[in-house]
Amino acid sequence: MTTVITNRKFSIKVQVIGALIALISAVALPQLIHSIGAVSGMGTNLGEIFLPMHLPVILIGLLMGSYAGGIAGLLSPFVSFALTSMPTSAMLPFMMIELCVYGICAGLLRNSKIPVILKVSIIQIAGRIIKAGAIAIGFYTLGTTIQPSVILTSIITGLFGIILQLVIIPLVVYRLKNADNESF
Repeated sequence: MTTVITNRKFSIKVQVIGALIALISAVALPQLIHSIGAVSGMGTNLGEIFLPMHLPVILIGLLMGSYAGGIAGLLSPFVSFALTSMPTSAMLPFMMIELCVYGICAGLLRNSKIPVILKVSIIQIAGRIIKAGAIAIGFYTLGTTIQPSVILTSIITGLFGIILQLVIIPLVVYRLKNADNESF
């Protein structure tokens, strides 16, 4: 008898622990990347290139579901801002929306039979569309300082991070799936 980690139903306690681990990772990874950027002279640009907050949020959503992914996605930018002042206050609500959508979409696609790389692509597209809509609404109706041109710029700057997500997340899910099957 085999069970697959990505098809299990997890208790609320396990989902909370998973969301907490993802949240801690989504706050710690950018700090590590920013430290490397400071040492290398690239500053905070490495965070915009590698998109380190996205990895744990998408991964926890794919592994544990929409609740864990959505909560980790919503709270990690806020906790990061509270502890480090990053992301900027102007960008904070848009990152909270984007990462929350990533986590929820990942959870919704969790049990689908499509390949993980396609799931990650769909998740990225959905998150970016919602973020773009939020930025446009914020700029044109609420007068926020974040201009819609940032949408394309962030995609171009984060292209390496997007590719990294398309490689790392399927490998991790595959490895966890196989490790889980081997234990039975």
